[in-house]
Amino acid sequence: EALAARAVAGWGGRLAVLRPAAVIAGDGGEPPARRLLRRLVPSPAGWAPPLQFLAAEDLGTAVRAVLERGGEGVYHVAPRGVVPAREAARLAGARRLPLPAALLRLLGVASAAELAYLRHPWTVSDRRLRALGWAPRLSSAEALSAATKRRARAPKALEYDDHGMDTAYIDAYGRTLFRFLSRAYWRIESRGLEQVPRAGAAVLAGVHRGFMPWDGVMTLHLVRQATGRVIRFLIHPCLVKQPFLATHMRKLGGVVAARENADARLARGELLGVYPEGIRGAFTPYRRAYRLGRFGRDEYVRMALRHGAPIVPFVTVGSAEIYPILGRVDGAWVRRALEWPYFPICPNFPLPGPPLPSKWHTRFLAPLEVGRRYPPEAAEDLEVVHEISREVRGRLEEAMHEMLRRRRHVFWGSVFDDAGAVPGLAAAAEDRRAS
Repeated sequence: EALAARAVAGWGGRLAVLRPAAVIAGDGGEPPARRLLRRLVPSPAGWAPPLQFLAAEDLGTAVRAVLERGGEGVYHVAPRGVVPAREAARLAGARRLPLPAALLRLLGVASAAELAYLRHPWTVSDRRLRALGWAPRLSSAEALSAATKRRARAPKALEYDDHGMDTAYIDAYGRTLFRFLSRAYWRIESRGLEQVPRAGAAVLAGVHRGFMPWDGVMTLHLVRQATGRVIRFLIHPCLVKQPFLATHMRKLGGVVAARENADARLARGELLGVYPEGIRGAFTPYRRAYRLGRFGRDEYVRMALRHGAPIVPFVTVGSAEIYPILGRVDGAWVRRALEWPYFPICPNFPLPGPPLPSKWHTRFLAPLEVGRRYPPEAAEDLEVVHEISREVRGRLEEAMHEMLRRRRHVFWGSVFDDAGAVPGLAAAAEDRRAS
């Protein structure tokens, strides 16, 4: 403290704090980074978070930039890009040995801090530091390769998504499991995929039923097959806190729900998927499965307005039946242990049992071109935001009720006519526009 006080006094009373990502150097750098440079890398099974690795020389140039430009406050120091934990070992020419985290602790192979590092994303943004004119020279992949002579592959050709999305992973499942589920098991019939923009940012707002996020996964698959694009769904943090599931959701393009994450995806012209009811909508009891709940804070409308992105409503009927929720257990222990609002009671859960093979029907509705109707500043106008949200809700309810009215059975049959529309829905939409 005395040293810091003297430094601040000698620097005109200013204080600058640099918080770097994991620094990696020829000797391995910090302990978590040094672990990844061994020939055999024991790591917790089921986890592959995106990580950042900063070259020591880039940390040095960051310090120089702050000193030369009189920086003040807290600055994060980050490299270019990220590397998934599994790929990090391969880039360093090492072999990864996945073992249960409890076993790694028992054997004393890894400390609790190291295990936490290899289970969750540890990434920072260097936006403030770049404003001083600083830029890292090396990417995370290049810093890893430069720190060792054992190069498994050329790092310059590798590009990784900031949140861990893997399009090769999505496409592999699209040719196998997702194809089987959509065509043979749930026999999904879909209409309106032409409403999904082929380029540019858009917000897809839907109805989520079922505590297992299969409806989101199948929507992702349908859009990928029809447009070649990936929906970046905003997901609850509980989905990235369990082994295997966390890696799976990240690779499928899931992004932890936060305003900064959503704005970043839309700013890049991507498709953003949201469920306005939030996580509680997924736990709706089956007797109320097709009644919309409260839409929360309507943040999805603000996102669309800020970026001038259209809102594409979509509805799936049939997904609520795969794990029908007959009852729910509420309690602080549920929220603390699972971060779920309730523990669901289903005939095929929690006892081992496959999801039921109900027949699914998915409809994508015409976009609401909010960017043409309002300026970005309208995101701060509560009346405008609520008006748009009410319109989205009305369209979702109308489509869902019409599809349910035409559904003759849970396990088979169609709800669409030969032209691909829900009879009565187009006329109702026309009446609404006229009014």
